[in-house]
Amino acid sequence: MRKILILLVVVVAHSVAFGQSGRRQAYEQQRSNEGSVLLMNFSYGGQLPGGDMADRFGKNFLAGVGADYYTKDNWILGLKGDFMFGKDVETDVLANLRGDAGFVYADDGGISDIKLRERGIHLSAHIGRVFSFSETNKRSGLRVTIGGGFLQHKIRIQEEPQVFVSSIYKDYKKGYDRLTNGATITEFIGYQFIANNRLINFSIGAEFVQGITQGRRSFNFDTRSPGLDKRLDLLYGFRLTWTLPLFIGENADEINY
Repeated sequence: MRKILILLVVVVAHSVAFGQSGRRQAYEQQRSNEGSVLLMNFSYGGQLPGGDMADRFGKNFLAGVGADYYTKDNWILGLKGDFMFGKDVETDVLANLRGDAGFVYADDGGISDIKLRERGIHLSAHIGRVFSFSETNKRSGLRVTIGGGFLQHKIRIQEEPQVFVSSIYKDYKKGYDRLTNGATITEFIGYQFIANNRLINFSIGAEFVQGITQGRRSFNFDTRSPGLDKRLDLLYGFRLTWTLPLFIGENADEINY
């Protein structure tokens, strides 16, 4: 009797394991990267400046988020937003506040350790296409997009909290920060990969930004002149993007991860 029970347990366990394996294999076979996809994108990259941008800043980094609608024919419509940051500021806007030793002095006579930083945002929309060269994965290949948007950047004056400098207190900073913004044109060329099993999805490539911008401060305190100059701000960079694809089924309420 015991042998019969053991045999039954083994048979049932084997049947359950086989059934689960079969369902798992069938599920994996059903998964594909075909059809329309909503791509949720999380980016990191670096940029080098050109044009008027190079007179003000050095290299910078960016962190961004965005979304693409990726059609079944490999066309792309998308939006993205980037936060730009860097510590290489070429223009010393506080030169007129520095003493002979090169320090900015606080109101009480102490030395203030003030740092200048680059800060900016870039918001844009784009259209493009992925050109596939593989029969086994037609959703991956050369990604080319072009777009337009809005760029804004300024010099962040990062002061010591414990030291008070009235010349750069609150709104007085606006006379030194060189706030600039305007319209941009952006091009991207790189590689887009959407795995057949949806587990690894990313893009990497080069990006180029041309900004037709203008200074937005009516008066710069350090130069004693208007800050409304028109500019050509150029950025040359790379971007690595991790992608979360949301696959849209035939039914409007069917979305597969």
